[in-house]
Amino acid sequence: MSTKSSRFDLEWWIVSKRVLYLLAALAVVAVAASGIGVYTWLYGSPFKGGATEAHAPAGARFISFDGDVRVVRAQTRESLLARSDTQLYPGDIVQTQDDGRARIQLADGSNLIVRPNSVVTIRDNASSEGGQRTNVRVAVARGQINVRTEQQPVGGSNIVETPLSKNNLAGQTGASFDVREDNSEGIRVSSGQLETVTRGGIKTTVQGNEYIALNQQGNIKSRESLLAMPVLLSPRDLGKISATDKGATSVTLRWVRPQTGEPRHYRVEVATSPFFVPAGKVTERDQLEATQFSVSDLRAGIYFWRVRAVAASGQISEWTEPQKFTVVAAAGQGTGEHISVSDVAFEFIGGSIYMARGRTQPGNTVRINGRETLAAADGSFQLQISVPRAAREIIVEAEDSQGTRNDTRLAFTPDAGQR
Repeated sequence: MSTKSSRFDLEWWIVSKRVLYLLAALAVVAVAASGIGVYTWLYGSPFKGGATEAHAPAGARFISFDGDVRVVRAQTRESLLARSDTQLYPGDIVQTQDDGRARIQLADGSNLIVRPNSVVTIRDNASSEGGQRTNVRVAVARGQINVRTEQQPVGGSNIVETPLSKNNLAGQTGASFDVREDNSEGIRVSSGQLETVTRGGIKTTVQGNEYIALNQQGNIKSRESLLAMPVLLSPRDLGKISATDKGATSVTLRWVRPQTGEPRHYRVEVATSPFFVPAGKVTERDQLEATQFSVSDLRAGIYFWRVRAVAASGQISEWTEPQKFTVVAAAGQGTGEHISVSDVAFEFIGGSIYMARGRTQPGNTVRINGRETLAAADGSFQLQISVPRAAREIIVEAEDSQGTRNDTRLAFTPDAGQR
């Protein structure tokens, strides 16, 4: 009898020990869960900061840019050449030179166009609640910008500051802001509306098709209907004009008056550069009352022209988009030079974007991957291009004023351009 009792007691002890281990483990888990719950209740989720950082809003970005465009970083004051992957954050400054211009997309979907010789600071570019609340603010220190807003979310704001005014743009608004060298300013609203508060303390709403000018004290000097751009007629864009036997010709430029506003006179510029930099200007005339102007002694080459109108009040319209025409040498008037392309190098900019630089004869048109530029007076050229990832060869096409063309095939190594 005693043997059976001893066996029964041993088996009972083994079962009880397992249960105890299980209960202890459950107790540890319960205590840990309670601790996590109390910590979360008191301090919030420990992973909250990491999630916020991972989903931090991206900066404003360049949609496109041409020429010399630089970014000055707010924190380091380092000046960088703009790249396709450059992000712009609060405090960053965008600077354009004579040949520079840029299009930037902001957090609310609006587009900002920075014209040549301009300085613009990104003050704020925030988006929260899934894009339902946006705050965009830019400041123009010098030059000209154009802004086009999309539909604004409830509680969103798009503000443009200048030295003389603070402007709150409504949705679906197109406007331009011009900060001039004499410290006066002009505000043009082509569509939509904006509310402006001047440094002189004047608060007013500027509607579509309106223009206001501010004097140096920040007071409204004039307010009138918007003076639209003239419309270019001839020579037509990309047109070709034959030179005379003497190797030059006269070209008559024609345009029609603006559809809105009352122009008093016009200003015309002709250049060998689409940026109309001083070194490339062929001629410029102001105070023209007629809607045509003849340019004499144009040699074989590629030219660009543009016009803007000026009202009696002093209001100046936007420049027309440049149009391009070519003066082609007469038969037998060739230069006698063989078209060549040399010293071509590719500099990696970002993503699939590269800057191509090289040399050819002055005035030649250079085309690479669907983009083109004009060789300078010393024969140098540079062109921003997009190169497919799998490309191992690039064709550089050079064309002179007579239409003679030469294609140069160059080996391309993507990795080499990034070193």
